[in-house]
Amino acid sequence: MLLSDTARVWRTKLDQRLRPLGLSQGKWTTLVHLARGADKLTQKEVAARIGIEEPTLAGILDRLQQDGWVKRKSASHDRRCKTVHLQRRTAAVLDRIFETAQVLRHELLADIPQRDLETCARVLTRIRERAEEVSAGASDAPVNGVRQRRSKASEPAS
Repeated sequence: MLLSDTARVWRTKLDQRLRPLGLSQGKWTTLVHLARGADKLTQKEVAARIGIEEPTLAGILDRLQQDGWVKRKSASHDRRCKTVHLQRRTAAVLDRIFETAQVLRHELLADIPQRDLETCARVLTRIRERAEEVSAGASDAPVNGVRQRRSKASEPAS
């Protein structure tokens, strides 16, 4: 809960500072993920990176497109997919987002020793890696702390 609460409070603080730019948390989060995706992400990929459902993202993208921040195009590999592209004018607002985030990060971390921050980053990275490993092998996950044995019938044929 501490990790979740810390992330929520941090995002809320950043959201308050970005609101004067006309950006909700959904909008600025989407723009940041698109900037990191180098203009080649499908709507499905963006939704997965943000951790929201595709219909929720579709509404955010509708508003971003109406505001002139993004444009959706049919994917070259599959016309059923849409890729999302940042518009040229988005560069300036992304600079403001990253600058505002950097100032907030400095304020929140100012009195924490560098060594502690490095340890924290290392631990969080390891936890994330383990969580991803567990997600990839979800069928082998323990139930109530006990690893379940699969029956021969449920194992794939060799």
